[in-house]
Amino acid sequence: MSSFMRAALAATMLTGLAFAGASSASAQAAKPAAKPAEKVAAKPLPAGLDPSKGPAPFASTYKPLPGQPTAIVGATILTATGQQIDNGVIFFSGGKIVSVGAAGTPVPADVAVIDGKGKWVTPGVIDAHSHLGVYPSPGVQAKSDGNEATDPNTAQVWAEHSVWPHDPGFNRARAGGVTTLQILPGSANLFGGRSVTLKNVPSHTMQAMKFPDAPYGVKMACGENPKRVYGGRGRSPSTAMGNVAGYRAAWINAADYKRKWDDYHAKAEKGEKADAPKRDLQLETLMGVLNGEILVQNHCYRGDEMAVMIDIGKEFGYRTTMFHHAVEAYKVGDLLAKEDICFATWASWQGFKMESLDGIDANAAIAYKAGACTVIHSDDPIMTQRLNQEAALAMAAGNRIGMNISRAEAIAWITANPAKALGIADKTGSLVAGKAADVVLWSSDPFSVYAKAEKVFIDGGLAYDRNDPKFQPKSDFELGQPGEGAFHQ
Repeated sequence: MSSFMRAALAATMLTGLAFAGASSASAQAAKPAAKPAEKVAAKPLPAGLDPSKGPAPFASTYKPLPGQPTAIVGATILTATGQQIDNGVIFFSGGKIVSVGAAGTPVPADVAVIDGKGKWVTPGVIDAHSHLGVYPSPGVQAKSDGNEATDPNTAQVWAEHSVWPHDPGFNRARAGGVTTLQILPGSANLFGGRSVTLKNVPSHTMQAMKFPDAPYGVKMACGENPKRVYGGRGRSPSTAMGNVAGYRAAWINAADYKRKWDDYHAKAEKGEKADAPKRDLQLETLMGVLNGEILVQNHCYRGDEMAVMIDIGKEFGYRTTMFHHAVEAYKVGDLLAKEDICFATWASWQGFKMESLDGIDANAAIAYKAGACTVIHSDDPIMTQRLNQEAALAMAAGNRIGMNISRAEAIAWITANPAKALGIADKTGSLVAGKAADVVLWSSDPFSVYAKAEKVFIDGGLAYDRNDPKFQPKSDFELGQPGEGAFHQ
């Protein structure tokens, strides 16, 4: 086609378009103006389809044990606020602490008075890392429900759905002064699932033990366990770098899921039509972390790996609440203090695998002196009965190298600090007026191997009394089966 023909054709097309536009404009001018499009609001989703709406699933049905106004007089009181009160008085009523003070602190005339002379009082012990109920006694495979070791990411599972409330371990822990526990999934996976915080009261259901309004945690695990479990199956992760790639991929997916839900809610609030994303239980848990609603509880032994996990949190906009086991916290105590991250550990468990090889008895004390939030935990059904002694061992190890840590400081390692790490410090963990009356009366100095928890109060109700069988509950499992052992003809 010649250049002349091209120009003529172009002119013809432009003329036609101009006439068509004019004709269309004339036709529109002749019609009445269209009404503005009406906004179509998104239909509210049923509560079970929108993770941000409706009542919380598996809600707590906890009700405090019956109690009466009570004063303990003459005991040595460790408040877990850094204070030791000799010959002190603590008064609680209505499930709450009313007053704590020195001798002479007023007490109403018509209350039960316990003579605490020669005895000690502390807040209820909090075990921040327990597997009671999910790995119950007896330890048989049929009840081994703590690890969903089927995929590196099982953030969709909730530990509470494995809790067996008749685990005798709960009663034994209560006899050791434990009033609150965080029950965690195991550490086979990069993301093991949600944790649950329980009040240590006798119960037939998990919901009746569930600590009201305590935030969920999500269990993460770094180090040897995930790479051993999945590398042994010939799949990722099999290395430390594989672990990190797995975390990052999961958080990328969670961030995308969060954006979809945020976009849906923003449109719905404006009254615009919007399609809700399909719920994904795995990503929902991780989105809860990104929204600041779910706390990260991270199994992590080595100091260098804690530093890597902190950087992952910075990459995706979340903060680790506590590193668990953390036998190398002493190497990074200043970093933990700077980032306001608690660490939980034992006094003397180290060397049982490579990542625990550099553990030392003074670990807790050294990191504490560096300013880190120190927690002594159990991870064990026996140690949970003696966390006071474990704290004593950790304190003594520090004092042997000149740390000069007092009982008034160290008691916070098993009370106030775990309460902080579980997001319940405003409710329990220290003997402060207005907080829950979770109180333990000890026969003697709780940092002594001879001390025994004599009375344990939970929300002011007597949950355990060493001298009264009526307050020494037995689980249904311990009671046995009807007719078991009977003679039959």
